[in-house]
Amino acid sequence: MPQSAPAATRARNSRHKPDAGRPERPAARASLTLSSKNYSSWSLRGWLLVKFAGLPFDEVMVSPDDVDARRELLLLAPSIRVPCLSHDGAKVWNTLAIAQYLDEICPDAGLMPADRLARAHSRSVSGEMNSGFANLRAALPMNLKARHPGFKVWTGAQPDIDRIVEIWTECLTNHGGPYLYGNRPGIADAMYAPVVTRFLTYDVALPDLCIGYCNTIIALPEMQQWIAAALLEADDIEELEMDF
Repeated sequence: MPQSAPAATRARNSRHKPDAGRPERPAARASLTLSSKNYSSWSLRGWLLVKFAGLPFDEVMVSPDDVDARRELLLLAPSIRVPCLSHDGAKVWNTLAIAQYLDEICPDAGLMPADRLARAHSRSVSGEMNSGFANLRAALPMNLKARHPGFKVWTGAQPDIDRIVEIWTECLTNHGGPYLYGNRPGIADAMYAPVVTRFLTYDVALPDLCIGYCNTIIALPEMQQWIAAALLEADDIEELEMDF
């Protein structure tokens, strides 16, 4: 029997609600494979995502001497091992895939904006970070222990910096801050958090609005916890400890 127009509309809308058809937040404990907390931007992204989702998890650290992890840290090749989330029979690698998985199983965490247009924008800027900004990664490798005041940014990296400033400015202006999509951190903030650390490490000049955003991200308890652990790491990777 055909549905009435209002009933059909309600059914169609319910399928597009973020919570439609999703299970309640799971109680099963997960594990997350990570490498260096000082150098690995992808590990930081994955760790923040699981923290923001509120999913209980154990850390499984991979040695920086691990061949696969080391290639990822030195920007030679992506790693399918770091970060990697194991939960309730699922094994998920690639940071953006982890983000999508967590948004699916933890619908109440608010990892994505509630508004449809904002969700589309968040997916786009998160995907842009996941697959782009290669010059920024090469010129300003993540190193939480280092500080380089007056650092001269390589010309090739400046367009990446300008694009990130453009993204942050648009998000903060349109959604009111203090995070990219409002009053709670989500997927996009986790994706750009390592960039915040790079900007601070290499003393990158930013507009006031973006400086405020950097301060907000660094002040997060999760970021403070990660940075404290990074500073305790004993092993340095010589290739990432070059004199600038």
